[in-house]
Amino acid sequence: MFVATALIITMAAANAKPSLSDYALIPTPQKIEFGKGTVVLTNVSITMPSWEKEWIEAISQFGVKITDSAKFKITGSITQEIPGIVIQSDEAYSLKIGKNGISVTATSSKGIYWALMTLNQLISEGKNKITLPECEITDWPAFSLRGFMMDVGRTYISMDELKREIEIMSKFKLNVFHWHLTENQAWRLESKIFPMINDSINTERQPGKFYTVEEAKELMRWATAHNMLLIPELDMPGHSAAFVRTFKHDMQSPEGMKILKLLIEEACETFDSVPYLHIGTDEVAFTNPNFVPEMVALVRSKGKKAISWNPGWKYNPGEIDMIQMWSYRGKATPGIPAIDSKLHYINHFDTYADMVALFRSNVYGKTKGSPDLAGVEIALWNDRKVTDETSNIAQNSLYPLLLTIAERSWDGGGTEYFDSLGTNMGQPGSEDFKLFQDFERRLLKHKATTLKDFHIPYVKQTNVKWRITDAFPNNGDLTTVFPPETEGIKMSYVYNDSTYGTRETTGAGIYLRHVWGSTVPAFYKNPQPNHTAYAFTQVYSPIDQTVGLQVETQNYSRSESDIPPKPGKWDYRESKIWVNGKELIPPVWTADHTVRDNEIPLGNENIAAREPMQVKLHKGWNQVMLKLPVATFNSPATRLVKWMFTFVFTTPDGKEAAPGLIYSPEAVMQ
Repeated sequence: MFVATALIITMAAANAKPSLSDYALIPTPQKIEFGKGTVVLTNVSITMPSWEKEWIEAISQFGVKITDSAKFKITGSITQEIPGIVIQSDEAYSLKIGKNGISVTATSSKGIYWALMTLNQLISEGKNKITLPECEITDWPAFSLRGFMMDVGRTYISMDELKREIEIMSKFKLNVFHWHLTENQAWRLESKIFPMINDSINTERQPGKFYTVEEAKELMRWATAHNMLLIPELDMPGHSAAFVRTFKHDMQSPEGMKILKLLIEEACETFDSVPYLHIGTDEVAFTNPNFVPEMVALVRSKGKKAISWNPGWKYNPGEIDMIQMWSYRGKATPGIPAIDSKLHYINHFDTYADMVALFRSNVYGKTKGSPDLAGVEIALWNDRKVTDETSNIAQNSLYPLLLTIAERSWDGGGTEYFDSLGTNMGQPGSEDFKLFQDFERRLLKHKATTLKDFHIPYVKQTNVKWRITDAFPNNGDLTTVFPPETEGIKMSYVYNDSTYGTRETTGAGIYLRHVWGSTVPAFYKNPQPNHTAYAFTQVYSPIDQTVGLQVETQNYSRSESDIPPKPGKWDYRESKIWVNGKELIPPVWTADHTVRDNEIPLGNENIAAREPMQVKLHKGWNQVMLKLPVATFNSPATRLVKWMFTFVFTTPDGKEAAPGLIYSPEAVMQ
């Protein structure tokens, strides 16, 4: 059922003219001009060329009476052109809210729906009424494809969760749900022709868990009902061990191709109303030069367009309908529309710093779409077994990141492609910083309203300030003690006749070296192995109080088979944490395995999977210091060494940032 979003807003003064800062619009409309007042809805009539039922439900749920005789009219129309549109799109719309009514003009039914999503975010809820600002909005997407990919081939995700994702995506004008249905572990789409492919004996993970034909059709209908395009994917010829287990034939063999073609035909029939089928083609050695061309031809013969990963099979223009770029090696081919997923695998993202980088990034170096650049998808790969679906969503920061990519892909822009500031927030007061600060404000309002039913560990971080030392050489001895431990908080230190300075940075999550190395800049411009860093700040508390603490020194990627830390250790790097001179002891880790294994789920290693630590702060200034050593950037325990930390005080339950605190390395009241 459609549910409108109600944002509770407070104007600066009773008669103040509304402004954009009064609202939490995500994405921000391309053009918006506010009038002088507000409009209160009590009785309205609604006439729409499409989505009329959804408009009626959204307005009437607040007690507003819908009647044809009402003087206040909400009307819509579809036209070929809208004045003021910069990028022509079938998703464009204009929304005008005035004293006598609301009018919507759109270039297709899609725009009528997006106008309603914007209206939902403008609504201020009152008892038996809706208050709206007088305004005129002209809006359109910078990119035509704005999506999210969920890997259910490796790990089954419930239908309820998939529906929630689609519903939330639609509220923020994302328009593509990419459903990765097959993998080595399992073939999750039911086959009536070959039911054995779904049999537990041929499923390595979560046997018996697959989506029936009716469920697939149900999700397709659900997507359509939320203005969403569903793109199913059958990965071929790689990632196909489930296929081989079932049929004892490689996909590229003559026998395998015959079977696969029947499965493709069946899938095209199941997904009868979608225009695309994704065929994978990544991470595999091609042994049959006819395989990919024949599969593309078959997909096209069924009236659908084919999408393929890049790197993967190499296409010339006309040989494929769209490519999806993954990893730093992904490259667009002129003449073939491309989807950018190069650095968008959120299963490797931390809770805080990577959101900053994603928000700032543009799409494949461009600020708007083109015939060669369709848009962007973030992706969640469930390589590691998942047992707690809710925790999995929280640890991957799925919903905050959906809002982040919704903002960037609709509005366009972005100042870099993860390659200038990267995960660094930038200097307070700079344009980069102010843009993220405003986005964080809007995101947190939605956390409290639209997303209030989800576990979202993200709290405000734009006020969390640090000083971090130049890195001290530890020669491979991670236990070496350096001056910050013995001399306390200072602006610089002398060690072995060399001076080690400190630099300021901001954020609850700080990468000293990013998980992807130099591809994404972090705090150190040229981080070296066998070094030790120290980070410190001082935190002013207005009262003696117990607060929560989100803290970690290694965010565990959800697609890695990493080993949990040893008992009593924060990580494998001998990191240490002190608050007011008292060392913080890590929690008892719920897992104790010592062999890397993707079939052992994550436990409480990540902050999103455990309750915050309880820490006592005294009234006045409290000192915080972290010791952050690193040896090599490769580890047998954690394949992707994240030289990083997360540290922020929260309310004891972890739901909000601890109120009233001031973070200042210099102990300066702000």
